[in-house]
Amino acid sequence: MRSIWKGSIAFGLVNVPVKVYTATEDHDIRFHQVHAVDGGRIKYDRVCSVCGKSVQFADIDKAYESPDGDRVILTDEDFSKLPAAEKHEIPVLQFVPVEQIDPILYEKSYYLEPDSSTPKAYVLLAKTLEDVNRVALVHFTLRQKTRLAALRVLDGVLLLQTLLWPDEVRSVEFESLDGVAAPKKQELAMAETLVDTMSDDFDPSLYTDEYQIELKRLLDEAIANGSSKVTRAPEETAPEMDAEVVDLVAALQRSLEASGGKASKSATPAAEQNPAKATSKAAAKKTTKKAAKKAPAKQARKGA
Repeated sequence: MRSIWKGSIAFGLVNVPVKVYTATEDHDIRFHQVHAVDGGRIKYDRVCSVCGKSVQFADIDKAYESPDGDRVILTDEDFSKLPAAEKHEIPVLQFVPVEQIDPILYEKSYYLEPDSSTPKAYVLLAKTLEDVNRVALVHFTLRQKTRLAALRVLDGVLLLQTLLWPDEVRSVEFESLDGVAAPKKQELAMAETLVDTMSDDFDPSLYTDEYQIELKRLLDEAIANGSSKVTRAPEETAPEMDAEVVDLVAALQRSLEASGGKASKSATPAAEQNPAKATSKAAAKKTTKKAAKKAPAKQARKGA
């Protein structure tokens, strides 16, 4: 895991440095949108409605429109000036019983790791929360948004669970429930008996996502069987050399050929360079040698 945020818990005068990690992950299989005719990927472009040009993400600001239609455009510089964007502290507001927080308020969970060489304060806070059987209400800023959260302990580790603000939970009234008669005693007794027969301790390992399992099996079988729905991944080819490398290699090759040509010319015997010329020279040398051998004999006879 990689920490997504660093800060410190303010527990009275005690400061507890922590690193924040996302506690959950999504295992759902992801799909891309493709063109049904040719299987091409569907891509989305950020296009300006005024000039019609594509806009890079770095050139995009955020705009707010009031109920009356007035628009306010804010830049990253405007957001950086907000005090909430600078806070890296998790102050404890109060301690409350666990049962007083309705589960509908829970949003996302984060693990907290001690960010200190001596995590004594971290262990002290975790042990205290376990002993008093309460959760700490805190607030902190993450991704430029102030959040309310419940701080509790899970297997000896501090767990931060963000909460929805009260005005983010919708109130509901269904007219279909108005005037419905209360259940009879016999009906309640039978329902309670059914609940008793189905009651047990909660074990999350007993439950699996059958849809994702069957979907994964379907995809694996399609790939293994070479279904017509499968497009095979292209085979990896050796990376092509860029133009500069190709030019350099060609220049080196010509240099080697030029150097090798001169060397071979100087090192090649005369007979290999010009066989006819070499033959005539050899014949002349042979005639000269014969004449040199005959000359002393003639001189000897003349002297006698």
